[in-house]
Parts: sequence; structure tokens; C-alpha cells
Amino acid sequence: MKKKEISVRPEVFQAMQNIDIKALEQFEPGYLRPVLPCLVRTALCASVDKSQKWTKARKDVLKILAGIEDVNSIVALLSIDFHALEQDVKKEQQLRSKVGSSHTDSVLISQIQNGLALEFEHSDPARRIRLLLSELLFILSQVRENKIDFSQKQWELFDCEVYLEEVSDVLCIAYSELPSLLPISDVAEALMYVPNGAWLLCRLVANSPDSFKEVCQSLVSRGEKQDEETISGRKRMDLIQTLSEMNPCEALFVRSICVLNCTMPGLTVALTLNTVSQSSKRSGDDDQSESSTEPASDIVAFVSGLLLGNNIEVKNWFSQFIKCGQRRGREPSSSMLHTMRQRLIEQLVSILPPPGESIDEGHVIKAGSFIRLFCALKGMATLKFTDEEMKLLLRLVTSQPPINQSGARFVSLGLCMLIACPYIIGSQEQERQVAEWIRWLIASENLFQKKAGKSSSFGEMLFLIAIHFHGNHMHAISELVCSTLGMKTHVKANALARIRQIFTQDIFTEQVITSHAVTVPVTEGLNGNMAGYLPIHCIYQLLKSRAFSKYKVPIKDWIYSQISQCSYPLHPLLPSLLEVYVNSILVKSAKTDHTNQPVESREIADLFNEKPVFQKCAVGDVNLTPHLCMLYYILLYQDTLDSQRKTLLLSGRNVESYPDSLMSTLPINYLIQQSQKRQDLYGGLFSSLLKLLVSQFPHLCIIEDWLDETMTPSLTTGHVTTASKSTCTMENFRKALSTLPDCATDMLIVLQRMLSLPVEELLPFTDEIVNCLPIILSSSVPRKVNDLVNRIWFKIHSLTPRSLRLATVNALRPQRKNEFKFSQYTETDVTVDPLIVLRCDERVFRCAPLLEIVLRILSAYTLACRVYMENHIQSNPVLDGNNQTDQDRQELKGALLVAQESAIIQILLEYCMENENEKQERDGMLNNLQEVRSVLCSYIHQTFISDPNLAKLVHFQGYPNELLPVTVLGIPSMHICLDYIPEMLSQPQMDKQIFAIKLTSHLCCQYALPKSLSIAKLCINVMFAMIGVLDAKKRVEFFSETLPYLVKICRAFPPLCEDVTSLLIQIGRVCLSHLTSSSNVPETDFTSDICCRVEESEGEPAQKRLKVHHELSATYHKLYSVIQSTFKAIVTKSVATKDVY
Repeated sequence: MKKKEISVRPEVFQAMQNIDIKALEQFEPGYLRPVLPCLVRTALCASVDKSQKWTKARKDVLKILAGIEDVNSIVALLSIDFHALEQDVKKEQQLRSKVGSSHTDSVLISQIQNGLALEFEHSDPARRIRLLLSELLFILSQVRENKIDFSQKQWELFDCEVYLEEVSDVLCIAYSELPSLLPISDVAEALMYVPNGAWLLCRLVANSPDSFKEVCQSLVSRGEKQDEETISGRKRMDLIQTLSEMNPCEALFVRSICVLNCTMPGLTVALTLNTVSQSSKRSGDDDQSESSTEPASDIVAFVSGLLLGNNIEVKNWFSQFIKCGQRRGREPSSSMLHTMRQRLIEQLVSILPPPGESIDEGHVIKAGSFIRLFCALKGMATLKFTDEEMKLLLRLVTSQPPINQSGARFVSLGLCMLIACPYIIGSQEQERQVAEWIRWLIASENLFQKKAGKSSSFGEMLFLIAIHFHGNHMHAISELVCSTLGMKTHVKANALARIRQIFTQDIFTEQVITSHAVTVPVTEGLNGNMAGYLPIHCIYQLLKSRAFSKYKVPIKDWIYSQISQCSYPLHPLLPSLLEVYVNSILVKSAKTDHTNQPVESREIADLFNEKPVFQKCAVGDVNLTPHLCMLYYILLYQDTLDSQRKTLLLSGRNVESYPDSLMSTLPINYLIQQSQKRQDLYGGLFSSLLKLLVSQFPHLCIIEDWLDETMTPSLTTGHVTTASKSTCTMENFRKALSTLPDCATDMLIVLQRMLSLPVEELLPFTDEIVNCLPIILSSSVPRKVNDLVNRIWFKIHSLTPRSLRLATVNALRPQRKNEFKFSQYTETDVTVDPLIVLRCDERVFRCAPLLEIVLRILSAYTLACRVYMENHIQSNPVLDGNNQTDQDRQELKGALLVAQESAIIQILLEYCMENENEKQERDGMLNNLQEVRSVLCSYIHQTFISDPNLAKLVHFQGYPNELLPVTVLGIPSMHICLDYIPEMLSQPQMDKQIFAIKLTSHLCCQYALPKSLSIAKLCINVMFAMIGVLDAKKRVEFFSETLPYLVKICRAFPPLCEDVTSLLIQIGRVCLSHLTSSSNVPETDFTSDICCRVEESEGEPAQKRLKVHHELSATYHKLYSVIQSTFKAIVTKSVATKDVY
């Protein structure tokens, strides 16, 4: 027999938990019967608290106990010897821990003759507590060994209702006196397996209220993942429910433990429903409407939180509960899932409006929550709706909400539910109901926009769904539904036939959508913080499907207006919108021949003029989003046009690119810098812009420029005083410039103050800085002025590089007096022929600060020339019937560019040579020439690294021998020449062979590597071969030029001295044999002293001294002297001396 009523009333438990003696005094003795063990111990046992307040409270407890007869039996329980009992309990526990112990084996009690219940009745208090503890310890041992189940025999002591009061008293006293031997969590687990266990556990917990949470945590943590699937799970659920009824304030705490451990979902639902019921009862005296809807919000919010939260484990746990609840074979009415669904239906009915009326304004948010909950149950837990649920949900979805922001949100959720749960539309009448509701939405859209704001409009979502249905983009529809509902749900395409027909045939035809889209106003201040679906989403999908081209609807003005109205942070769909728009202009579609119109150059210029880029903003950052979007559109348009040029020409379409005059006015560099610095505002636009910029304008992507830009202060950095601004004016600059070169003090002051200004404020000084460049070329101008102008020029260059470069080229043209004035160079002129940059005032090549400027301009236009040539080839493709092929054109382009760049290198090398004045005024290494050589060699080095073939061409062309020390020492990449020296030696031209040997000698000294050694050996072998190959005249010329350079080779590689000596001996023999065959001078006369005197006596003809009458013999005499001087130098510089050690 099982106790059915609550053993402890919640009010009594609350009073015990709070130790509220006054509240306990108000209860009848019958209500206090469960907690008498605790009250008796409180009144009779010695207390640690000796305060007067607690002493008075104990007296009050004694007053409460006076007159209650059951107190005497409890007092008798307290009078036994608990110390002896504790020892026996420990022995009993040791006995029960042994394997194979039986129920009858016990230390606490002797053999029982009449049965446990009858023995309990006839025993004294000491034996009663021993009987209970023996039985309880046996159950605990069985639980630990997992040998107990619910099909075992009846537990006689716990099953008889007559003894339950005494059993509970004994249990409470035993736990209170022996807490270390009887852990309450284990006791609670054991009581789950006995009859009336929940009743007894409630009394036990009521007498020790502080153990409530510990007991609940233990029971829940040991619970099953699906508690309704097993008998033990259902027993455990009933046990915890009884505890929660005794202490309803902690029911939500118990529920949170279940969710945390992902156990006992049935208990979780039961506690939630019980909480809802109790809140309904408490609010029954209040407003009835509030009491009918407030509980729904708790159960809906809780279940929605489980399914839509971020915890995947919790989602799977609760979804499995719903799936198991549907699969259970027994009556569904006995499951908590069925109870939950019935309660949800009741709450859903309570918020549904009467037919023909709109939803109450206070119910709209809750109605939207119901939609999300049922979508989550369907999509994530695969709940199958009943017919009643489907009818109610369709009635809810097609209700007319109030015209406000919450109503617009409800409409969006309802549209998504029709797609996520299409089976709620089951008949033609219901289809008509849905169609009428959608028509009402279209008619009410403007009203919603006026009252709720454009951001709350659902019209874009309606059109977007219709567009996706027309394009059969089921994946896009699924993403739209998932993002709106805030959950992942599977949308089945084959189940959307009815709703698709309503959208595409009954209401929205494709032409209607397209015509309506261009009339939708653009979104003012469009940015990435705007949530929901906006007109840009519809336009994007229509552009992607080429609907505007198909129905010849112009969309250019809408695109331009939306770009003008956008703001930061960048909306993520704007770049994609521009991409599909550009494709709709240039890439022909299979659906239609019509294409959209591009944005006109005038409109682009107007955008940049109406919204200046270089402006100050009082609050926040300057809005550069329209400028960046337009720049992205232009670059993307140019890139797509280049790739589609041949196709466009073959199809007969003449599509023009944007003129260079427009592009040169755009502050491309500044916009790129801002997109890089503020990527938090402009999204991922920087990487896309940089990719297009590298292909379209590589001369704006020079590495040095980017390094300079990282150090360029922005508009807001640095503190500029008012005095500095007042002195940095055009008038002051011109006045200071007029004093040059006589007095440079004023100019230095103005330039230093200009350098402290933010870079944006230097733009007005661009013309003045450019015009002063020819003036500061004068040698009497201080170097400090040149350096400051250089820094200011590069600072302005970081913002407007193209216009500044062209102006500088025109300003540095040579000044010719009394001659015809040439017209200014244009951007195209310098791009086609970068050599124009070097046709500047020759004083530039002795002024390092200005030379750096010229070389930066030169590298930019060299890159621009490459792009220009490539674009020219693509703009004029090879059509069928022409003899020339693309490969031929590419080879011609490559040859032209290489010739152009090699000419640049040769010109720069020439400027590394000394002029006549410098040869006469040699004043050490600290001079302008040395600095200029360093700058030029650095530029040539970068050129060689970027194109090693160019280095090969320059050295095959050759240059003056006096520059070899300059190039080898000043250009670090000269070591690559070692790779093609063998090829130079194999050339038939003798001058190339001579140049190769001279170059090798310098390279060996600079790079004493194994590879250099092998090349040096090759040169020596070639010289050996040349002795017999060349004729007499060329032999003299060849060896006279090359032999002196063998000294450098020997100095770099002493092991080669032997080979070089052999070479010199062989060449000397050839000379001697030639001289003896054409002269009567004896051999002994050809001594080194004579040869030295020949060299010293330059005025006296050699033929006269040596009695030689032929010119060729004279050259051999000179060669002979070269041989001797070379050998002497080798002996001097290559032989180790004692100084080494």
C-alpha cells in the first residue's frame, strides 16, 4: 500500500528551511507531524548556540511540542546508546561489502522469527532502529552491486502504512545521529526502490532541509538520458517530482540540473508544466488574460531555449526525447510529450483572435514565439503535427497582426513557417486562405513602412521568396528561412508545390516582380548593421537571374542611387551586387541579348565632386563607402571588360572603357589606404580592391609606396598648432621661395612646418611644390631644402600619385631659353614612352633627393607601360583572317618592353660616369656622384631582381669598362651574371668576349665562390684557344685588352696563377716569334728594362728605338710589354709574404 498524499506541506518545509518558529506555531499538530524528529532534537539536544535569542526560540519549540503525544516515542529513540550502535553499523557495512552476503546475515539484529513488520511492532526503540538500519544497509549494498530491481519481493517494513510514521521517525533520528555512516545521497537512491520511498524521502529531507539540493543533484546526476523509457527512470522522476512539490521554489533549480547533466527530459517537462500550473493558480485572483498567457511564455521560452540554444548536446538530448516520445508503443497520453503538446495547444488557442479580427497587440510577440517553437519541433526534432495542431497553426499564421514592428516580424516568421512546414496547407480552401493573406500583406506593405519603419518592412522578403521560386533556387530559399527563423531546418523542394504555385502563378509573376523592383526606394544609409531583408536583396537576386535584361527594365539609376546612399559599416551584399551588375553589362546571357547600361563617367565624377573625399568630419569617420563602392565598380568593370574584349568584338558590340582622364582624377591610393586601415568599417573590400588594382594599375602598387604609406600620418594623428597653420600658406611659401638661393632660412622654416601638417592638408600645396623643383636644383641651394622637399613630395604622393607624377615630369623638363615652348606631356605620352621621364634637366642626376623622385616616377611609368601594351593587345584582338597570331604579338610586345627598359638602364649607367669637371675635381668619396651612383645602382638592382633576363641583355649590349667597378660593387644582384658569361664567351663578336673576361675578373674579386672559380678557368681556357684562332692583328687587340685583368683573377684565386703564367709564357713566345721574324734586333734586347723604357718614352717612336719598320710589329712590342707588366703584377700581388703570418 502506498501513501498518495503529500507527506510534508510546502508551507511547513518553507518554515523549517527558514527556521521560522512563529510560522510553525500557526500550524496544526497534524501538519507538524512529519517534522517532529527535527523539532524534538532541536528542543532537547544541547545546542552550540548559547545566545538568548536561540534559547527563547527553543522554549517556543517546546511549547509547540507540548500536548503532542507522538513526541514521547521520538524522545525514546534519542535515549539509546548511539556510540555502540555506530560500532555495530560499521561492522554491518563491512559484512555487506563482502561478496556473497545474504539478507539474513546481520550484525545489528539476531535471527528474526515472526517477520520484520511484526518484529518491528514488538521491539523497543533500540531494536527498532537496528531493524531499520539492517534493512536499509542491505538495500544500499544491493544498489551498489546493481543487483536490485523493481520485480523483487515486497519490502515488508516499508510497505505497511501502519508503521510508516514510526519508520520515518526512526529513519530521521538514525540519519541525524549517524550522518557520516548514512550519506543522504545513497539513502535517497535506496529509497527509490522501496514502496513509499518518495513519502519517506520527503520526511527525511524535511527534517534536514539543507540537504534538499544535495539529494536532488545526486538523483538527477544518476538519472537516465531518457527517463520515460525505463521503470527506474519513471520511479526516479516520481521521486524528484514529489520533492519538488514539497519545495516548489526550487523546482526551477532542479530543472536546470537536468539540463546541465542532459538527463531526465521527462522530469524537465513535468517540472516546467507544474511551474506553469502553480503560477496559473497563484494568478487566478488577478487579471484573467494575464494568467492565461503568462504561463505559456515560460513553457514556450524554455523549450525554445533548449532547441534553439548554442549547446549542441542539449539540442540532441531534447530532440531525442521528442523522437522517443513519438515512437513509444504504449498510450501516448501517459507520456510527458503528449501532456506538453496538449498544454501548448491550450495556450495557442487562448491567443488566437476570433475570425475576422487581428491579433491582440499584447499577443503578437508570443504568437511569433509559438511559430518559432513549432518550427523547431518540426525541423530539429522531427515532430509530426496532428490535424488539430496543423489547423491551429495555419489559423495563427494567416492572422492579421497589428501594424507595428512586432507585427512585421510576425509576418516574416509566418511566411517562413509556410515554407518550413508546408504540410499545414492541406486543402484548396486553405490554399485560398493563404493566397488571400499574402494579398493582404502586399496591400498593407506601405502602411507597415510608414508606421513601423523601412527596416521593419516584410515586402522585400515577399519579393525575395518569389524571385527564388521563379529561379528554382531552393537552397537560397532554405537559407532565407533558416536565417529568419534563427535555426537550421530542412526545406524539402518536393513539398513546396502548393506554396510555390501561390507565389509564382497566383500572385507574383516574374514581370510583375521586375517592374515593381525598380520602383522600390533605395535604403537610405544602407550599412551592415541593418538586419532583415532589404530592397538590395531583391535587386541582387533579379540581377543574378538576368530578369532586368530579360524584360528590358533599366536598373542603372537604382544602382547608382543605392551606392550614393550607402554608409559604413559596409553592407556585405554590396560587393556581390556590383559584381552581378557588371556581369549583366558585359557578359552576354543565354536568356536574352539585352544588357544593362553602365554608370556614365559624368555620374561618377559627380559622385566624387558632391561628396569630397578629403574632408573633415566633426563626429565619427568620413563616410567613404560610396567612393569605395564606386571605385570597386570601376575596377571590376575594367577587369571584366579586358577579359571579355574579344568576345565583345566578335559579337559586334562596341563597349567603351572609362577614360584615363577620369581615372587620373580619382584618389585611388587614398581610398585603398583607408579601406586597409578601417577594415572594420569596409568589410573585406580591401582584398578585392587590391587584387583588381594589381592587375589594372600596378604602378599604384609599388612596394616602396606601400612602405611609405604605412608611415604617413592620417588626418587625425599629430597635433598641429594654430601658429603652424597660419604660417603654412601659399603666400608665405611663394615669398620664401623667392629668396632662394640667396637666403634659405625662410624656406627651411616653411618646409618644416608643412611637414608637420596632416597629409590631407598638403594637397593645396601640390602645384607649389612641383614648381619649386627646378629652382632647388641649383648647386647653391642647401641640401636640407632638397631633403625636406623630397619628404613633402613623397607625402603628397601617397594620396594623389598619378597627377603628381605627371606634373613633376613636366616641371623637370630642360629649360631652353629663346626657343619654342613645347606643349605639356599627357599621361598617355609618358605611359607609352617612359624614356620621357629621363629627358629632364641633367642637374637632377647630380641631386640625390630629386633623383629619388625621378626614379620613383620612372618605375611607376615603366609598370604602367606594360599594362598599357597588354590592354592595347586585348583591345585590338586578332580576328579570323589575319596572318598575325597572338603569340607573335606577345613576342613583339615583350621585345619592345625589354628594349625600352634596357635603354633606361643604359642611360642610367651613363649618368654614373664622371664628366670632365668631376674628373678634375676629385675630392674623395663623399661627393654627389658617389651618392647618385648608390641611388642609381639600387634602382638597377631592383630592376635586375624583378627581371633577370634584363640583366643579361644589358651585359650582352655592354657598357664602358670604367663602370665595371661601379656596377659590380654597387649592384648586389650582379652575381647572376656568372650564369651567362659562358654564353657571352661563345659569341662570335670579339668585343663581347673581351667584356665577358673583364666582367669575370671583377666578379671574382667580389664573389670568390666555387662557381666563380670555374668561370675563371673557362675564361683562361678560352684565352688559350684564342691564341691559335685569332689572326695576328686581332690577337694583339684581344690580349692587350684582357691580359691586365688576369691580375684580379689571380688575386681572387691564387691556384690559377700557374695556368695564367703558362698562358703568359705562350703568348710571349708568340710575340717573340713574330718580332724575330720581322726584326733584326737580337733576342737579348727584348728585356724588361728596355720595354719599361719604351713605355716611359712616350714621345719617342718605338720603331726607332727597336729598329722595327712595320706597324704590326709595334703593336706586338706593346703586347709584349703588357705581358711582362701583367706577370710582374701577378708576382707582386699573388705571392704570399711573411706579413701574412
